[in-house]
Amino acid sequence: MEGYDVVTVDDHKIGKIVGESGDFLIVEQGTLRKTQHPLPREFAHVDDAEQQVRVTVAKEIVSDSPTLDGDLDEQAVKEHYGLTDTPGPAAEGSALPESSPALLGDRVAGIDERDQEER
Repeated sequence: MEGYDVVTVDDHKIGKIVGESGDFLIVEQGTLRKTQHPLPREFAHVDDAEQQVRVTVAKEIVSDSPTLDGDLDEQAVKEHYGLTDTPGPAAEGSALPESSPALLGDRVAGIDERDQEER
């Protein structure tokens, strides 16, 4: 897999695989100022025929991830990609505003049903 191009979900070629470390692939970006970013394997799908690794995250997510400067800080990388076991805002339900259609679905359906019953 080393040397494979890395292509994001938004079809940007963002670098090449230069190594592996545990549950992470190491993506190298840049031409003059190269940086290396660990990418969790959960987000990578290997296409051997095309010699590509397609990732299910956007270019900015990978580019903004912690860089590999010596030792790999797995916890920081997992936090960046939302893979920590600690409950964050999304787990607490605060990620969606109360007026979100995802939360209003049942309430709106209930209102429609009550209107029908009253008529």
